[in-house]
Amino acid sequence: MASLAEIRARIAAQENKSTKGNFTQSDNAIYAHWNMPEGTSASVRFLPDGNANNTFFWVERQLIKLPFNGVKGDSNVKQVVVQVPCVEMYNDGATCPILAEVRPWYKDESLKEMANKYWKKRSYFFQGFVRTNPIGDDKVPANPIRRFVISSQIFTIIKSSLMDPEIQELPTDYVRGLDFTIRKTTKGNYADYSTSNWSRRETPLTEAEQAAINSHGLFNLTDFLPKRPSEAELKIIKEMFDASVDGQPYDNARWGNYYRPFGIDAPSNSNAGAAEQNAMTGNQASAKALSVESASQSDEPSTASQPVSVPASPSSDKAQDILALIRARQKIA
Repeated sequence: MASLAEIRARIAAQENKSTKGNFTQSDNAIYAHWNMPEGTSASVRFLPDGNANNTFFWVERQLIKLPFNGVKGDSNVKQVVVQVPCVEMYNDGATCPILAEVRPWYKDESLKEMANKYWKKRSYFFQGFVRTNPIGDDKVPANPIRRFVISSQIFTIIKSSLMDPEIQELPTDYVRGLDFTIRKTTKGNYADYSTSNWSRRETPLTEAEQAAINSHGLFNLTDFLPKRPSEAELKIIKEMFDASVDGQPYDNARWGNYYRPFGIDAPSNSNAGAAEQNAMTGNQASAKALSVESASQSDEPSTASQPVSVPASPSSDKAQDILALIRARQKIA
């Protein structure tokens, strides 16, 4: 695993460089912290990524929400939302066709609200143990290593604290690591996690936790990102975006073999070829995490009403670059 010093070195290097399927999570691997009662907290211990090539102990997921005015041919459905992957999350130089369209909108004050609506939404995959659990009906799976879908609000606290010089060891260290407390309160009509924080006391993993790691191994977090869209799927995504902006309903017969709203079945008379079926298999594989997280979306403030920082280029919009900015501000201070 990467050390805290290596993570900080990576952050410094980045700074210098830049002057539906209806699915259920049957194994209950994802810990639904958004289901915690208001006023309670959960203590979790994050673990390293099973991918030794990942400097960080998380991976970033970028999704774009496409709202539609109902479903074509079904007058009972008034509005649906389709989540599609932003291709820029794969860091291979590809440009998201939706963001390419949306970026210029921020230059027009009258289009900023619409631009925020279609801007990518970030969340982060972590893994670890739940040490204090306020969710009474939570069913702990056979493998106690849980996965966490962390919102941007909580992630900001996690990444900021990593640059605290008083933290001497990586929080995921098996012997001198730190627990993280997720606290749920309410702000307005939304859940608020802004008082979440790292413990200041180092604690080792228990014998049972060590045994779980030895027995089950660590997850490769990248495996839980949505499948990278093919060129054909990128065209479908752009087509869906155009229809969404134009106020059209979702066309399941046209797009259902690629991306669907939660709760909508695939077209019954589908003539999709093998390539399309394979594409759906990949999307279904990642849909478990997407469908489980959908329950938490109502807990988070609407991104459309929040200010969005638009990057000058896709490469400057990564988690490590944001961390680099934090480090730069600390140097100035």
